[in-house]
Amino acid sequence: MADSNPKKILLPVDGSEHSLEAVRYAAKTVPVDSVKIVLFHIRTRVPESFWDQQRQPAFRYRYIDVGEWEEGQETIIQEFMSKAKEILYAAGVPRKSVKIGIQDRQVSIASDIIAESRRGYDTVVVSRRGLSEFKDFLLGSIANKLVEKVAHVPVWIVGSSQQRGKVLLAIDGSEGAMLAVDYVASMLGTARNVDITLFHVVRGFDILHPMMGRAPGMASDQVFREKVDKELELVSREIEPVFEEATKRLLRSGVAPACVREKVVKGVSARSSAIADEAEKRGYDTIVVGRRGLSKVQEFFMGRVSNKVIQLSKDKTVWVVS
Repeated sequence: MADSNPKKILLPVDGSEHSLEAVRYAAKTVPVDSVKIVLFHIRTRVPESFWDQQRQPAFRYRYIDVGEWEEGQETIIQEFMSKAKEILYAAGVPRKSVKIGIQDRQVSIASDIIAESRRGYDTVVVSRRGLSEFKDFLLGSIANKLVEKVAHVPVWIVGSSQQRGKVLLAIDGSEGAMLAVDYVASMLGTARNVDITLFHVVRGFDILHPMMGRAPGMASDQVFREKVDKELELVSREIEPVFEEATKRLLRSGVAPACVREKVVKGVSARSSAIADEAEKRGYDTIVVGRRGLSKVQEFFMGRVSNKVIQLSKDKTVWVVS
């Protein structure tokens, strides 16, 4: 039965194969019976590579064929939109649930997408790469700006990894982590062949060891290690009720019990690298991280775990959940 309050997805596209991969990913992931998808394109009237040079007389000769270039771009995007719609229809998204949005560039591609995202959307889905051979959706450009600026809704950064329905959901004991659980439940509760791992990272205490080793009367290495291991075990147990609550929420949404797993990694130096390593070694195609963790300080948002996970997991799709 269709949801009376369908989720509205903003899917910025540029006509490239990379953004078509983002469409394919969305088609296989979103709840098709309760979604509205807007394929959104920013029309640039001059080539992106010339934008900053348009006032320089030495480069005016490049504008001789601008009209022809614009006609070519219009053809490309219209053909792309037709392909994208057919991909979504084939996945089961109703025709009435797919809309096309094309507008001329107003400020910048990133700024215009951000402005559109504030118009009642629930998720923004964007490819890591695209736009052109000169400027693409590499992090540090369009996709990076969207992750940094679109804090009001979740953002999916779609990578090139083949989709297998394996989701690594990184959580801690924070409110933000549980929001990520609820979001995953709302998106994947009715999905088939999904495999969700609740993943928790406990950092080690090795940073203290050099200082303790130099202090008079401190314990030996063996004693220190034993104390660290006990402490890590105690800290690890603190996540158990969080796992239990997260699992309940996923099961209530329709996820099968056999499709939910739990894993704790202890004693690592960095949460972000542990998450990225787990995704790579175990073949996860999607990583979910909360934008906000245990700290509500602004610097914790994208400068700590979330941003590093995106940078380290270059072929994975990463959901950053607000």
